[in-house]
Amino acid sequence: MIYFLVPVFNEALNIAELAKNLLSVLPEYEKFYVFVDDCSTDSTREEIRKAFPSAKLHLIEKAYNGGPGHSFNLGMEWILSHSSADNDLLISLEGDNTSDLDLLPALVAATLQEYDVALASVYLPGGKLEKTNWLKKWVSGIANWSIRTAFNLNIHTLSSFYRVYRLGILRRVKSQYGILIAETGFVCMVELIVKLVETGAKVIEIPTVLHSGRRKGSSKMNIVRTTFGYLGFICKHLVRSR
Repeated sequence: MIYFLVPVFNEALNIAELAKNLLSVLPEYEKFYVFVDDCSTDSTREEIRKAFPSAKLHLIEKAYNGGPGHSFNLGMEWILSHSSADNDLLISLEGDNTSDLDLLPALVAATLQEYDVALASVYLPGGKLEKTNWLKKWVSGIANWSIRTAFNLNIHTLSSFYRVYRLGILRRVKSQYGILIAETGFVCMVELIVKLVETGAKVIEIPTVLHSGRRKGSSKMNIVRTTFGYLGFICKHLVRSR
């Protein structure tokens, strides 16, 4: 079984196209779609229900806006509680059509063969951020470099939502740390990859293009808040390491 996990907040304009692509990709696999809505104020929830009329779908509607990290943790916990197979896969991705789904067969194949986690990487040769303003590129690049340096990681892209995990490795992280993701903001993906590496996960990166031009509406990432989130995460690590 392959579980798709998609956190969403005010993505009504993007859902129809996203659903068409998700329903058609990887046709040889049994698929389950899990969306976590972070208290959208538009018609996101209605669009999701309308777009997946006959698919296996679970929509988690949160009681308060807790951020993407909170959404990812809720969705992963739900999936782990509803699958007992460690070789089932969890695919996480953005809800705004910026993830290149043409890459999914390669990511899934790598994970099924020998890796615990496959990352779609915009910073490997062949990858790039398409139609992204210079400030976001700068923040993303500096954040990834800083985290790699602070944690001594040989991984290029640390903050992307677009990944494939074996459920078994997520269970190992949960067992070791008690919680998969504690960070609520966009640094949540950095937290999880650090935990995965410390748990001994085998990780592979495959280059991808982040297609920002496909997004309808604006990005939900707040540059200032995200920057301070990265700095705070690094500072907490340095304090713990003393």
